[in-house]
Amino acid sequence: MIEVAKVDVATLREAYRARKLALFDTLRFARAPTRSVHAVLRQISALADETLIALWTDAGFGNSLTLAAVGGFGRGELFPYSDVDVLLLLPDANAVQVEPARIEAFIGNCWDAGLEIGSSVRTLVECLDEAARDVTVQTSLLEARLVTGDKKLFTNFRKQFFSAIDAKAFFAAKSQEMRHRHHKFDDTPYALEPNCKESPGGLRDLQSILWITKAAGFGNRWEDLSKNGLATPFEIRQIKRNEALLSLVRARLHVTANRREDRLVFDLQTAVAATFGYVGESQRKASEALMRRYYWAAKAVTQLSQILMLNIAERLQPLAEQPTRINDRFLEKAGMIEVASDDLYLKDPHAILETFLLYQKTIGVKGLSARTLRALYNARQVMDSKFRNDRVNHITFMRMLLEPRGITHAFRLMNQTSVLGRYLRPFRGIVGQMQHDLFHVYTVDQHILMVLRNVRRFFIAEHAHEYPFCSQLAAGWDKPWIMYVAALFHDIAKGRGGDHSTLGARDVQRFCRQHDIPREDAKLIEFLVSEHLTMSTVAQKQDLSDPEIIGAFAKRVGSERYLTALYLLTIADIRGTSPRVWNAWKGKLLEDLYRATSRALGGHMPDPDAEVESRKREALIELALHAMPFESHKALWETLDVGYFMRHDASEIAWHTKQLSRHVRLKGAPIDFKAPPIVRARLSPVGEGLQVVVYTPDQQDLFARICGYFDQSSFSILDAKVHTTSTGYALDTFQVVMAFIPEHYRDLISMVETGLAGTLAAAGPLPAPSKGRVSRRVRSFPIQPRINLTPDDKAQRWLLNISASDRPGLLYSVARVLARHQLNMQFAKVTTLGERVEDTFLISGPDLQGQRAQLAIETELFDALAS
Repeated sequence: MIEVAKVDVATLREAYRARKLALFDTLRFARAPTRSVHAVLRQISALADETLIALWTDAGFGNSLTLAAVGGFGRGELFPYSDVDVLLLLPDANAVQVEPARIEAFIGNCWDAGLEIGSSVRTLVECLDEAARDVTVQTSLLEARLVTGDKKLFTNFRKQFFSAIDAKAFFAAKSQEMRHRHHKFDDTPYALEPNCKESPGGLRDLQSILWITKAAGFGNRWEDLSKNGLATPFEIRQIKRNEALLSLVRARLHVTANRREDRLVFDLQTAVAATFGYVGESQRKASEALMRRYYWAAKAVTQLSQILMLNIAERLQPLAEQPTRINDRFLEKAGMIEVASDDLYLKDPHAILETFLLYQKTIGVKGLSARTLRALYNARQVMDSKFRNDRVNHITFMRMLLEPRGITHAFRLMNQTSVLGRYLRPFRGIVGQMQHDLFHVYTVDQHILMVLRNVRRFFIAEHAHEYPFCSQLAAGWDKPWIMYVAALFHDIAKGRGGDHSTLGARDVQRFCRQHDIPREDAKLIEFLVSEHLTMSTVAQKQDLSDPEIIGAFAKRVGSERYLTALYLLTIADIRGTSPRVWNAWKGKLLEDLYRATSRALGGHMPDPDAEVESRKREALIELALHAMPFESHKALWETLDVGYFMRHDASEIAWHTKQLSRHVRLKGAPIDFKAPPIVRARLSPVGEGLQVVVYTPDQQDLFARICGYFDQSSFSILDAKVHTTSTGYALDTFQVVMAFIPEHYRDLISMVETGLAGTLAAAGPLPAPSKGRVSRRVRSFPIQPRINLTPDDKAQRWLLNISASDRPGLLYSVARVLARHQLNMQFAKVTTLGERVEDTFLISGPDLQGQRAQLAIETELFDALAS
């Protein structure tokens, strides 16, 4: 016990800190069951009580006023670095007055003693007035607990406070607060850095239920809810078990971070995982194990809290309208589907999938009732191998995929209620599965459902404005359900080890056999799952102007039907990884690949000569609209080879010609190295960022200098096409983006044209790369850099593939290495996937011919990626 004689605050602080740290160690290292966390949190709370009482006694307040614990501290369980929230309850204004200076001195001593105090000083009347106006104050006072002082005053306060509560209004306010809070966290417990207190499925959901039941007089302990018929004993056991886990995670987060931290941020996941005994082959494995356990707990809390909130709503405000019968097994009750009997699913497991089919088909239904959710939760044991292999269930599942509406919502609801993972056994393995690839921002199951949603939107007219070309292709597609099955299975084998595309193809093979899917359709679905990464790889890493690449891809796809399906799935997949990954430039690359491959599959393999002539004609037509002088294009075009015309479309060729034709020196004239570089920029035709063209005498480190300018100016390079004219001039085109394009974009264009030209004109060594901040995610889960350098058939040009964690200055660092070895750049494709880069360069130069020189280049590149 802490002594309550005359208090020395410094001594009290040391005693409080020593005992608190000992309790923290208990939380950090204990291997006891999770339920023991509550005992430790109560001890931390009791320690704070003792310290407060000692300071209260020293202040000489006695029973002249009341000290009450409120908020989280009022529950009697204090998390390690949570605020110690207290209320100094004063007598009414006409009673004995307490000097404000004494109260201020007491609160100051609390801080000096090490208590993270959060205090309010109010009279009883002020408390009631504030609570009536502010539901947050009302919630805090709802948890009030006497620490010391005037017991009679506290009892009177509680009596008046609870008699003034309007349970229905409080329920409505807390329900709205919960909806807003969930929306703030994207309505999912599966964020990669969840807030274990505030996120959906977090501790706040459970606390909200207890606040509501306490305000309504239904009790303030979980057992009280069971006694009042709001929950079953089984549900209460499940709630308490998952609450204990979430509490332990939060407590260990505080202790590990050495501060109040409720987010499972990447920096702390591995350290917290270690306190649970998760030590994998890598940080990722340990983190994944912890997060999987957290997600399953949060999912259970989400399900159970939804049941309880619906039950409480019905108890507080019974429905006046009678339910209407849908069929012999289901009713519609206030827009919810309700089972006709609590044991329906146990007696007839076929009704489980029928629930979701009715959810799709019944107009006006917006969810499942508490009774239905409870019945599903209690019927998990019947969803076994017999259930999965049942012929009737197979038919019902296929009927769901064939329904014209409600598919996305039905499958999300199936996942929320754990039915999807119990019917599709492989899907259960990826529920809550994290992806530390630095570009997926969802768990695997949420990503799959997001891709399903994206595919579904291609077939809905209301969403045709989002991706018109995809919607146009989807409008001519005869079997949308094929795409839905492919979306469900494309990543279903993630986390098993091995190639998830191959393993997923085997899973979908079994699914197709079980569900009697015709052979031709099954072959297409299997192709989509096994090849779902191919199209994005070709589009983003290979030279789409090369007829051989288009021919090889066309041969791999085989038919226009397969190509269209793969294109739609690829777009939906990339869009379903993260809001930051998709951009208009990737969309253009994929569409260009689709159109080129479609022509090849139609028997129109690219004829470079015919294609070049076609583009020249289109460019001339566009130039004529700008009233260019007759044959003014010739001086430039005569210096360009077929490769240039194959890599640029007609619009780009026309723009280059318009901007550069008057600057071209006559063939045979000496290069004027003193002439200022020509830099022109415009808003990118694909709709994002800028397109920049550079025309200047070629030099060995030109590409590096250009990259250096964009790096220093905070631009990201999406694509680079590098050419050298027959007269020795570089004609390089870049697609660049920045965080935002200002409203007055002409000023930005002028800045780029002037700034880049000045940078290229200035002599001197290449500047050092910028050293911006690396994201927490990259720091916590860095990608092992990979470099692959392979020659073409004649070993004249080499393809350099680089994969690494993204960081400021990365591309410029690579360009400096290439410049140092005097390597010529033919083209560059820069792919940023969230916080991971996948860059491809076509390069040439004498240093690539020797094995020792190659090794030196690769070593320097590794150093550049790691620095």
